[in-house]
Amino acid sequence: MDIEVVRNASLFNGLDDESTSALVKIMKPRSLRRGTALFHEGDPGDELYIVSTGKLKIGRESPDGRENLLSVVGPGEIIGELTLFDPGARSTTATAVSQTELLSLKHEDLMTWLRERPQAAMNLLKSLAQRLRRTNDIVGDLVFSDVPGRVAKSLLDLAERFGKQAPDGTLVAHDLTQEELAQLVGASRETVNKALADFAARGWLRLEARAVVILDFDRLRNRAH
Repeated sequence: MDIEVVRNASLFNGLDDESTSALVKIMKPRSLRRGTALFHEGDPGDELYIVSTGKLKIGRESPDGRENLLSVVGPGEIIGELTLFDPGARSTTATAVSQTELLSLKHEDLMTWLRERPQAAMNLLKSLAQRLRRTNDIVGDLVFSDVPGRVAKSLLDLAERFGKQAPDGTLVAHDLTQEELAQLVGASRETVNKALADFAARGWLRLEARAVVILDFDRLRNRAH
């Protein structure tokens, strides 16, 4: 199971069996209950984590205590990879939003592994470039998209990564509270709830507890643009 989790992670995708097995052997399991922080902004960091099961929210806190939710990560996704190349203080806080299992990898262990497999460094560079592109898209959305458009785009992104087939659509169990979903979109809870209610009234989706069922992807995609 651990081998498949590592093999599916973008950072290590395409590795041969020997390289993947060697990597799994130097990784350590970690388990988190919902609401437990994996690390806090400002903590020293020298390891990355691959999510095996569950979900975590990644965010930052403003000086007045307000939280800005940057992303939600789930199975096969990686957290904390920047500290592998530039060990130092964590720039974000990672908190489990459901029961979560992870695999951790120390900076020194990865460097030893990479020295023996320099071709794997290309995967690392590609993954970091994808992360930068994703960040640029988020910044662009905040500048150019209205709140309903950002809500639609966030739901489509969550559906792509966490969606499961339901009898009448696609179930997206995001495990976020209304406030957390609003933070992810970068708007007030009231404005986001209004957009969700409008989408539901139009028959594009159905609202459920910490989840939505998407009923009409085409109209949601059109609204996201």
